[in-house]
Amino acid sequence: MSAFKIFDITGSGMTAQSVRMNTTASNIANANSVSSSVDQTYRGRHAVFAAELSDAKRMQGDDSVGVKVLGIVESDAPLNVEYAPNHPLADENGYIYKPNINIMEEMANMISASRSYDTNVQTADAAKQMVMRTLRLGQAN
Repeated sequence: MSAFKIFDITGSGMTAQSVRMNTTASNIANANSVSSSVDQTYRGRHAVFAAELSDAKRMQGDDSVGVKVLGIVESDAPLNVEYAPNHPLADENGYIYKPNINIMEEMANMISASRSYDTNVQTADAAKQMVMRTLRLGQAN
């Protein structure tokens, strides 16, 4: 594998983790929102990743794999329903609806995404240093 392919792989990893961090940040920002109906309530979202190996790479004998963001899906976990008849957003039965978000899980997800992003940055930096050292080998002293 070419040293330059490392940059493609780590770049795709950083892009994927960036999407994951943004999605998690959106979940945390909306965790305390309240709605008067099930349809209007914010639902937790999660990024879906897959390994990416293009046909062009396979034909060239390259077995390097990157990360592809397939999309962002909404959680199908049940919403948090609370009886609060005096709340201004309560429905006709006195219930309010809150997102299906667990702040602790989201914080753990954010830490994991941040560390994965950082690992990709460190890998790209190490590859850059190796390429630079290789180029210096050809320089005259």
